[in-house]
Formats: sequence, structure tokens, C-alpha cells
Amino acid sequence: MGQYFDNEKLPSKMSRTECFVLGNKFIFYTDNGVFSKDGLDFGSRLLLESIPLEAVGGKVLDMGCGYGVFGIIINKLTSCHVDMVDVNKRAIHLSLINIKENHCNDIDAFASNTYQNIDSKYSCIVTNPPIRAGKVIVYDIVMNAKNYLENDGSLFLVIRKEQGAKSLISDLEKEYSVTILNKKKGFYILQCKIN
Repeated sequence: MGQYFDNEKLPSKMSRTECFVLGNKFIFYTDNGVFSKDGLDFGSRLLLESIPLEAVGGKVLDMGCGYGVFGIIINKLTSCHVDMVDVNKRAIHLSLINIKENHCNDIDAFASNTYQNIDSKYSCIVTNPPIRAGKVIVYDIVMNAKNYLENDGSLFLVIRKEQGAKSLISDLEKEYSVTILNKKKGFYILQCKIN
């Protein structure tokens, strides 16, 4: 849990990473105390490559944004307005740096403990939920997304089979219409729409 909540105690050691997603180059500064500090992880890449970008419009929320990968890439590829939130202050600091580094427009990053500081509705919420933060936080993020989605909106998320994908899908199906968009190397990419 320290990785998510006590990050200010970890010594800062910023590093620069590059990645190519859907033929586009992105630069991200990362640091100790944020998820996937060595660069874009497999699950996040699979999610980005599986979201039907032509269907993404309006306002997008990157929930638990880390250093800003989902929000920045979606903003650059779709020109949608994006809000990025994380409880980790170091993650928000990095996101703001990465917004400038990738020359994004119409995007914001601010601190929020899950939906605490959210007062908008979104056409799309994207998340790689912080499994290490525990089931209560993960379920808060995915189950309460419906309260922040527009009527035809979608929650997109990635979950690993070994981290309880099957039981999470079963629980999500009680609240949403769930589509498995992709499945690879034990990662499930889900699209959840309000029933």
C-alpha cells in the first residue's frame, strides 16, 4: 500500500521513458512510488490498443491516472477533454509534467481519492485499478463509475486473471452490461455499460 499512499516518503528518482502506441510516440517522466515506473506495462498497453477510439468522445476520466498514460494518450489520439485523477500527489505532479511534455490540450490532472473530488459525468472512464490498494478501493472505483458515467457511457478497465478477473466480472455483471474486448496473457480488457 505504501506505493499508493506514502509516496512522499520515497526518495524521488525521476526517469524519462518513451513508448509507441498505435503508431504514435509518447514521452513520460516517471518516478519512485508510481505504478509501472519503468515504462508502459503490458496490461495498460493492451487496454489502450483495445479501446474502440472511434467510439470515444465527449469527456473522459482517467481514474487512478498514475503518471498520466491513459489520459494523455487518449487526449492526443481523440482530442477529447480529459480529466486525470489520482490519490498519489507525486503521480499528479508527474502527470502535469507529462501533459506539457506531450503538448496536450484540453486536459487536467488533480488529486482525488477515487471519486471524492469528481463532480462531472463522463462519456468514458478508463482505469487500471490499483489491485495492491485492496478490494475496497478497486470496487469503489469500478462499481461507483456508473454514478459518473453519462447514460450511454462506458467504463474501460484491465484486470488480470490471477488478480480475480472472473469474480470481478461476475460482480460487474450485476451492475453493468459487460463485454470482454480482449484477452491476452491472463489480462482481460473489459467494457462496462450501464444496464
